[in-house]
Amino acid sequence: MTVADMNRLEQAARISMGEFEDSDAPAPPLPPVPHASLRLVAFGLAAVILAAVLFQLAY
Repeated sequence: MTVADMNRLEQAARISMGEFEDSDAPAPPLPPVPHASLRLVAFGLAAVILAAVLFQLAY
């Protein structure tokens, strides 16, 4: 299989999957990273849930 055949197969797969974008187009920007306070709240919530589970297992 030649490189040209592989490129045609890739293009056909992209079209069949509904991806009509140009493969050389730049990727969309990533969403902003959550603030540190939001990460801290998420970590605290996970710690509380973990502590509750461990407490239930211990007693």
